[in-house]
Amino acid sequence: MSAPTKPKVSEREARQVAEAAREQDWRKPSFAKELFLGRFRLDLIHPHPLPAPEDVQRGEAFLAKLRDFCETKIDGARIEREAKIPDEVVNGLKELGAFGMKIEPKYGGIGLTQVYYNKALALVGTANPALGALLSAHQSIGVPQPLKLFGTKEQKETFLPRCARTDISAFLLTEPDVGSDPARLATTAVPDGDSYIVDGVKLWTTNGVVADLLVVMARVPRSEGHRGGITAFVVEADSPGITVENRNAFMGLRGLENGVTRFHQVRVPAANRIGPEGTGLKIALTTLNTGRLSLPAACTGAGKWCLKIAREWSSAREQWGKPIARHEAVGSKISFIAATTFALEAVLDLSSQMADEDRNDIRIEAALAKLYGSEMAWRIADELVQIRGGRGFETAASLAARGERAVPAEQLLRDLRINRIFEGSTEIMHLLIAREAVDAHLSVAGDLIDPEKTLSDKAKAGANAAGFYARWLPKLVAGPGQLPRAYPEFHPPGHPDLSAHLRYVERSARKLARMTFLAMARWQGRMETKQGFLGRIVDIGAELFAMSAACVRAELLRTTEEHGREAYQLADVFCRQARIRVEELFDRLWTNTDDLDRKVVGGVLNGSYTWLERGVIDPSGDGPWIADATPGPAKHDNVHRPIR
Repeated sequence: MSAPTKPKVSEREARQVAEAAREQDWRKPSFAKELFLGRFRLDLIHPHPLPAPEDVQRGEAFLAKLRDFCETKIDGARIEREAKIPDEVVNGLKELGAFGMKIEPKYGGIGLTQVYYNKALALVGTANPALGALLSAHQSIGVPQPLKLFGTKEQKETFLPRCARTDISAFLLTEPDVGSDPARLATTAVPDGDSYIVDGVKLWTTNGVVADLLVVMARVPRSEGHRGGITAFVVEADSPGITVENRNAFMGLRGLENGVTRFHQVRVPAANRIGPEGTGLKIALTTLNTGRLSLPAACTGAGKWCLKIAREWSSAREQWGKPIARHEAVGSKISFIAATTFALEAVLDLSSQMADEDRNDIRIEAALAKLYGSEMAWRIADELVQIRGGRGFETAASLAARGERAVPAEQLLRDLRINRIFEGSTEIMHLLIAREAVDAHLSVAGDLIDPEKTLSDKAKAGANAAGFYARWLPKLVAGPGQLPRAYPEFHPPGHPDLSAHLRYVERSARKLARMTFLAMARWQGRMETKQGFLGRIVDIGAELFAMSAACVRAELLRTTEEHGREAYQLADVFCRQARIRVEELFDRLWTNTDDLDRKVVGGVLNGSYTWLERGVIDPSGDGPWIADATPGPAKHDNVHRPIR
């Protein structure tokens, strides 16, 4: 059998593949989608949805057992030191049921809600972030989630009990030359009777080094009886022809079992195909709609730990006659950590509860939670390192060796950095969310800017667009945000006034929609190339979503718990900080250096500034920028390491 050639894909073809994988319809309401359209639908998130009592009871019972296990059985410093999660820890988590948190009880799992699953990930991730990555890669994007959504009855009965108790799963999409552009996927699955023959190389296979089961994305060639396209398969990790060629090492997450996996003539039964041929990317993207919430869970847990350390350290450390927390330069950092951590938990819990209720379409909310959580948690950790000073840069082992508390602040900074890249980098998330945010515009005016459409198609699109904008644009002129007494329930006596912040969100949502429309009118078909502008649009939406979530959560805590007044204070401070960021982003929509940046980039690429690179030594080793991924037999030893 000849080796498959690497697909040659044009930019337009790549976009078509990505577009075809999107969920095209909006069958349920979406708070974030409405927000980008200038409609502040507070009714979609307030009153804050709550879990059922039985879900709370089951979730809290599991969290208690998990906390005890984390405190007594997990040595996070050992994992960091040895760059490996001990087998006994993994087996202990299996016995506890942690690998089946999201799997239904009828398949041997615990059946936690998304809310409590995320609480569990936040908890175990603070013991050691690699543990959170192990569990989330297994359940959020590994075998359980795509089978839950798209698997057959037989597949669920075969694989889910294994995933719940004994087997570890991994998700294999990325390749050495394929990242966020899956149209160039080179791994193939060639039909052969009642099986497929898989050939190719997969990179950054989280859990792949220790996995028992794999979700593999491969391209099925089009042929008679086969529609072809990128397709998802469940593959046994010990199948003949599978070789884990390398266990990758990273800046952080040193216990992460992430590798390079080669497939050479691997036979996979057709019964293991998930969904029809050609639906693999849609399955992957749909899985990620809620799967992405695992990352903001880890980020929220990190924020809580940072707040604890900042409080304890800045109270104990004195400079110039008083604790450093009492100095404004440090105090402002502590305020940012506290307020932002409150907002991160608000965004996470709101998005998770909406996922559990399944009343709303949360594809944008989950993406915003991932984007916002990963960016803000990184800033929180960076501020903690700054507050700790030289001790923040020093390793926990070094601190302990000289008799001080082993605080792994620098480790957290390293561990959190990947979250801005994992499961869609910040730049890709900007584009993904922006595409959903302008979906309504493209639905009515897309044909107007499509160069391949006929004049009659454009005329029809123009008529449709005229009708849509005639109804939509007038609604962006005025709204409840201009009414001084709107949202009165968010200004109870004796509490900060959160209603003013919600009015700001409403006004800003309409302004955001107007800015998006102006950009569409100005750039039309070139809008998709204005990635700087689109990124700022998305960042504004993320801040407005976080402000909304923070206010709604504060009101929930005021009416249901004893910390309502403190919650209102945190929400108020967060919203004031967020409003400053929003105003800056609005200013930068039109006042920026995007055009000049493109010119500089051109100069860098054509060598105009190579003189600026003189006077340094490049310590990089030899070798290609991208490793050879030509299909064929393995040339390396198999480092696959099943947990014993």
